[in-house]
Amino acid sequence: MSDARLQNAYAVCRNIARREARNFYYSFLALPLPKRNALSAVYAFMRHADDLSDNQSLSSVERKRQLDAWLRDWRDAQSGSPTDNPVFIAVLDTQQRFQIPAELLEQLVAGTSMDLEHPLEEMSSPSREAGGTALASVVRVHRTFNDLYCYCYLVASVVGLVCIRIYGYKDPRAELLAERCGIAFQLTNIIRDIKEDAAMGRVYLPEEDLSRFGLTASDFLEDEGRRLEPARLQKLLEFESQRARQYYDSAAELIPMIDRDSRPALWVIVTIYRRLLEKIAARNYDVLHGRVKLSSGEKLGILARGIMKSVFKTI
Repeated sequence: MSDARLQNAYAVCRNIARREARNFYYSFLALPLPKRNALSAVYAFMRHADDLSDNQSLSSVERKRQLDAWLRDWRDAQSGSPTDNPVFIAVLDTQQRFQIPAELLEQLVAGTSMDLEHPLEEMSSPSREAGGTALASVVRVHRTFNDLYCYCYLVASVVGLVCIRIYGYKDPRAELLAERCGIAFQLTNIIRDIKEDAAMGRVYLPEEDLSRFGLTASDFLEDEGRRLEPARLQKLLEFESQRARQYYDSAAELIPMIDRDSRPALWVIVTIYRRLLEKIAARNYDVLHGRVKLSSGEKLGILARGIMKSVFKTI
């Protein structure tokens, strides 16, 4: 393969990451170019799988068909079949350079497809379709936190296991710590995105936790969650946030285990996500009235601090 073709493939992936990775891309900027390219390639790969899975204009059956077809194309490319897909070209090079196991990339796709599998529960909820006709809604409800952990592992912890192979590490304990950081990130996403997920018929927090705080999945789905008031959610989200904080604690042990040139990147993304969680807490866990996010200025400030910590070798 020509060097120009490979560099063009990485440029495509960097553009996708710059456009779509609103939080992760800031951490990429703290990496040397080869590692930034590699993470951009993995992100673009994962982003396409996510987009296929989340395309609400298509039925779940059609989305699953398209995802399966894309996965077959990827497997063909891994087996040596010629491909013009720039993301595949970049990921194949990344996989070889950083010795990323094929099963981890397969698990990335498996995680995105979980919401297209057979639902765990079905119920009816009003829809804001014209005329207000009640339609059957498919609802995914995890029964226990262990069930949710398995989901978070596939959609987030596997990402962490790929990332640390790019960052570089020698101590095998880093793998469990990266897994736990992934759980923290995904719990933060779930807390932040409750309203948006409910509008798609998805309730990720486990049934045992909902019951503990006097809630059911249907509370989130009535009229796309508009009947659910922040006060009813506060204790539940406070509980889940404290759980996420315990998983974030693994980052302090993980950062010194990875190669020095990658520590700022990990510090930046952990800090961005922890700051997001604390911003949610500062709003008394009101995630129903406006999306909670960090401004570009806040994220640039975190990036600058991460780079300075690297310069002064304080991480």
